[in-house]
Amino acid sequence: MYAIIENGGKQYKVSEGDVLKVEKLNAEVGAEVTFNVVMLADGDTVKVGSEAASAKVTAIVQAQDKYKKIIVFKYKSKKNERKKQGHRQPFTAVKIEKIEA
Repeated sequence: MYAIIENGGKQYKVSEGDVLKVEKLNAEVGAEVTFNVVMLADGDTVKVGSEAASAKVTAIVQAQDKYKKIIVFKYKSKKNERKKQGHRQPFTAVKIEKIEA
């Protein structure tokens, strides 16, 4: 059984036991969170739309962290214009505990 969930404007395919890095959530480590279900597949049956809206995916927050730093370098030739910035995007690591149809 797997489900397609929605979080932070993105969709993720998840199964029970998966560890997933999603956009930062306002939740403490160890807290339980639920996600909106877009699609639910169980063997041969597939539920989408209003059928899947009653389904529930629960997960436990494992960590609040940041990704590896990326360098943003803006440059204009012949103008002596350079700008270097670093960025670390925050994320929340969650472990999928249960998919309920």
